[in-house]
Amino acid sequence: MKKFLKFTGFSFLLGFTSFTYGQDAVVVSPDEKLKMELTNNGGVPLYSVFYNNKTMLEKSPLGFKSNVEDFTKGMKFINSKKDKISKNYSNEKIKKSQVQYDANVMICSFETASGKKMDVEFQVSNNNVAFRYLIPIQGETMSAVIDEEATGYRFPSNTKSFLSNMMKPMTGFARTAISYESGYVADGELGKKSEYGYVFPGLFRIGDNGWVLLSETGVDSQYVASHLDTTSEKNLYTVAFPNAAENNGFGSTGAAISLPAKTPWRTITVGNSLKPIVETTIPFDAVEPLYEPSQKYQFGKSTWSWILWQDQSMNYDDQKTFIDLAASLKYEFILMDATWDTNIGKERLKKLVDYAKSKNVDVMLWYNSNGAFNDAPQTPRNKMNTSIARKQEMKWLKEVGIKGLKVDFFGGDKQETMRLYEDIMSDANDYGLFIIFHGTTLPRGWEVMYPNYAGSEAVLASEMLYFSEDVRKQEAFFATLHPFIRNTVGSMEFGGTFLNKYLTKSNKDKNKRYTTDGFQLATAVLFQNPVQMFGVMPNNLSDAPKFQLDFMKEVPTLWDETVFIDGYPGKYSVIARRHQNQWFVAGVNAENAVQKLTLKFPMLAGKSVRFINDDSKGETSEKTITVGKNGELKIEIQSKGGFVIH
Repeated sequence: MKKFLKFTGFSFLLGFTSFTYGQDAVVVSPDEKLKMELTNNGGVPLYSVFYNNKTMLEKSPLGFKSNVEDFTKGMKFINSKKDKISKNYSNEKIKKSQVQYDANVMICSFETASGKKMDVEFQVSNNNVAFRYLIPIQGETMSAVIDEEATGYRFPSNTKSFLSNMMKPMTGFARTAISYESGYVADGELGKKSEYGYVFPGLFRIGDNGWVLLSETGVDSQYVASHLDTTSEKNLYTVAFPNAAENNGFGSTGAAISLPAKTPWRTITVGNSLKPIVETTIPFDAVEPLYEPSQKYQFGKSTWSWILWQDQSMNYDDQKTFIDLAASLKYEFILMDATWDTNIGKERLKKLVDYAKSKNVDVMLWYNSNGAFNDAPQTPRNKMNTSIARKQEMKWLKEVGIKGLKVDFFGGDKQETMRLYEDIMSDANDYGLFIIFHGTTLPRGWEVMYPNYAGSEAVLASEMLYFSEDVRKQEAFFATLHPFIRNTVGSMEFGGTFLNKYLTKSNKDKNKRYTTDGFQLATAVLFQNPVQMFGVMPNNLSDAPKFQLDFMKEVPTLWDETVFIDGYPGKYSVIARRHQNQWFVAGVNAENAVQKLTLKFPMLAGKSVRFINDDSKGETSEKTITVGKNGELKIEIQSKGGFVIH
């Protein structure tokens, strides 16, 4: 008998048709360009991925080890069951507000010699494979601990990698690492060893065959967050669980689960160009909301004194100045950073909140996440790490009128930390607060799973431009990578776009910027996060050109569509985003030479647009141009420069 299970926004047809291929099973994408083959080789489950009949992943291992059974070897293939899923959903916080997801589904069943069972569910959409393990109740056993996974990705030997190292646990400022803030190596050697592995996502160029992006999604309190690690085989990467030293060495590195269980999704995005990589929505397609929003959350732009005025700015008068700045820019928020509780105090903070409301500006506050897992001294401390303290604090925050929190300094990827992330978001929703995470792990489908989630750092972000000369010199290089890797799988709270020539309060003497004004404006479009703290300063109201301020007033943080135009990670990047009926196009160039490009903008064909670009001397200006009727436009992007069309 067939029946439909109804979920919000889609229907999933149950009533599988069973196919048995001996030891093999195959599922293809709706457009039949992407194929996933499963083979059981001597009791070891393996899968392969092909695109346009070209090998993207060679036979790669599946399975996991648990305290119930070893599901990596001695496996008997039972059968495969196929179906389809069609889902339409909306989400204003991601790169595309309306999504139609269609995939072919295959569930492959395996059994160990002792009769223990494991299923692998594959969803194959155009350009994407998502898979996870389904673990039933094993006889009388209704709980298990997953100790490690064998899940792997075996690449053709001509592959190049674009990867970022996992940080050494309990290092860096006040022993707060890991925080996903290492840089990337472009066109790296396949299989190069990393002491602590590589973060998700990872991008790979498969010779002339195309591109593969690896990540994971659907991680919540029921599992650990994983990363990539190398193996003795140069072309094989595997999923690795957290390092034991994370969280100050406390907590298991495995995942404790109640049976029946579903693990997080491993996602593989493939294409013969970078277009499917930039435009993929698979991190959001495969997951569902975990709770209902308590209200309609508002997102947008924010001022932020700390990024250049630093700790000394956390006082009543300076925060009032940045409220006025937000009002003049018509920004929705101001972020008051660390030590607001000691330097301003809760009573005077209430006065600032009331003043901000009179200016039509809402307030976000910074919090330290830590309990026992790092040494960060910034306050408020120990307000987010326990349920009792958190709810007491959030009750007061709601009474005062605070709209959101930026919670910082998380300790790792163990299940214990995943539970803390979820608890903070769930409790915050009860009190009408949205949450941004800083000093944090990669978001893994959280934009959909947690309705009040508003973004994560998890990148070498703007604060390191302030602190590091080396990062300033590599700013353009990293910016050309993010649309293809970090930011394509999840919201990225970068906190940039500086109009100061020098990244200081005085705008002189030190921390000179190596990128142009055109570059800085372009990143406001290039980087996507529903709430973005921009680096516009009060002095910019008088020392920045009017067209730059006008653009920073106009640029949105919510997008209805994202389109890849051109680029190569580490060299240059051109992305188009649409907000309602208006298109914004942004491009940046990391190379030492000028990029002379003929670009196609079919969405702008024949239209008059404003064009911001740099000249050969690095001076930035704006003019009105008309795009050709064929949608083509010749553009030169200066070295370390950028352009914006809007």
